[in-house]
Amino acid sequence: MSDERRHRFAEPDREAVYRAIHQRRDVRHFRTDAVDDTLVYRVLAAAHRAPSVGFMQPWTFTVIRSAQTREHVHALYLRERQAAACFLDEPRRSEFLALKLEGIREAPVNICVSCDPTRGGVHVLGRNSQPETDVYSTCCAVQNLWLAARAEGLGVGWVSIIKTGELREILGIPPHVVPVAYLCLGWPQQLRPRPMLEEVGWRERLSMAGVVRLERYDAAPPAGSEAARAVAAAEAEITGWEAAPGPA
Repeated sequence: MSDERRHRFAEPDREAVYRAIHQRRDVRHFRTDAVDDTLVYRVLAAAHRAPSVGFMQPWTFTVIRSAQTREHVHALYLRERQAAACFLDEPRRSEFLALKLEGIREAPVNICVSCDPTRGGVHVLGRNSQPETDVYSTCCAVQNLWLAARAEGLGVGWVSIIKTGELREILGIPPHVVPVAYLCLGWPQQLRPRPMLEEVGWRERLSMAGVVRLERYDAAPPAGSEAARAVAAAEAEITGWEAAPGPA
């Protein structure tokens, strides 16, 4: 094996990583079947191995199974959903209200991922210039959790239409701790081939050509260049990964 590839995963392992990334979905429709604690904490162990600036590990995972607690959170969601609809004109408002954007009550497990900006003390290595990197690090933990869940056949849905102040009160989160992600975890009724908002026409996926720049923010790969061809080839390959079946 050439020296530059000595740390590369074996082909089936590499394929599994890319398949998890490209087939990850925001799930809103769950079966009510229980998820075993062993599996929940295996996924959280993956989340806890996320990178963090200064190794501060600012995250905390609050696991919620109580139906009563989930009902309280669902009530918060319903209020905020109605408030969000007020910012939309028809027919967009009706389209928004028709979308199912959470599975708080259906999913057997909810997880609140929060960020403690005081974790690691006053001076955290690498954080002086960008203090918000504590939240960025917590988002890395969310992504780890999501990909591990996908590999296990579990679905995850991120519910962002919730006021964090009231969520703090329900879950007993201290004032200085930031609730970053409220997640629904469970067995999905289905895994869509494409994101739901893309399927229903709410938003289109941006092309890679529109988001890749070379050296400067205002410098897209020149048309016909080697870089432009490589970007197009990578984007074409994604279709195969998204459609690739998982193990039976």
